[in-house]
Amino acid sequence: MKKKLKITTRKSPLALWQANFVKQKILEHYPNLTVELVPTSTSGDKFLQDTLAKQGGKGLFTKELEHALLNHEADLAVHSMKDMPVAIADDFTIACMPQRATPFDAFISNEFDALAHMPAERVIGTSSLRRTCQLKSQFPHLHFKPLRGNVNTRLQKLDEKQFDAIILAKAGIERLGLAQRIKQELSADLCLPAVGQGALGIEIRKRDEDLLQLLSVFHDESTAICLQTERVMNQALNGGCEVPIAGYCVDQNDKLHLRGMVGKPDGSVLLFGDASGTKAQATDIGISVAEQLLQQGAKEILAMIYGR
Repeated sequence: MKKKLKITTRKSPLALWQANFVKQKILEHYPNLTVELVPTSTSGDKFLQDTLAKQGGKGLFTKELEHALLNHEADLAVHSMKDMPVAIADDFTIACMPQRATPFDAFISNEFDALAHMPAERVIGTSSLRRTCQLKSQFPHLHFKPLRGNVNTRLQKLDEKQFDAIILAKAGIERLGLAQRIKQELSADLCLPAVGQGALGIEIRKRDEDLLQLLSVFHDESTAICLQTERVMNQALNGGCEVPIAGYCVDQNDKLHLRGMVGKPDGSVLLFGDASGTKAQATDIGISVAEQLLQQGAKEILAMIYGR
């Protein structure tokens, strides 16, 4: 049994909350351990002017943390699973996923109580094409503009009246103790969540068997199987950073149901697919939904976004 563990994490307030959450989970089960946080700046945190797609993708939020693992500067890294690339390098594995928090998005405004109450020409800030395409299709009279930065930075821009409303992941707002800012939870029918949204993943070096066993005590298998299903769909779509892809899998009485979406950024076309099955069929379910979307024209939409 290890006597000391080092957790590498991004430096944003939300990332530090997530790392401290994992730290407390570990100490609940292993009170004699010493657990230390190793905050690390990532490329995704440093360059906030361009979109993630222009900078190089979701890996911008993970590569420095993985470098710390590889160099044994840390034992584990805590990630938001929606920030994880679909393919993980062979040196690493996701050892543990705690129970998923809410996957839904939140509408935040200082003027309006709901999206439906916003008059024409008002401006909504969001960094996500997934959100933009779904909400544009239902609220074509509203304008959507890019919004980057950590949660507090985004809220500050709202308070400075750079936007009339913003859309953020509800889990992040709640984790930071800011739930009072939320005016409306956006249901899956209104805005299907991002793949992995609300879930945390604990990444370790692949061959660290002792640590894998240590972390297993708070691993949630239902969360893990739902995330596997969503990520299989995303990988089959060749989904990368900042693309209008959504996917949400639920586990109901040991039966999985996955709903997926691909849309044009302007909201003019939204494609949906869904499939159900047993947990043993998780991979098949993910592939099935991806194939449905591809048959409807998702490949052409994504090729246009990727510039291929």
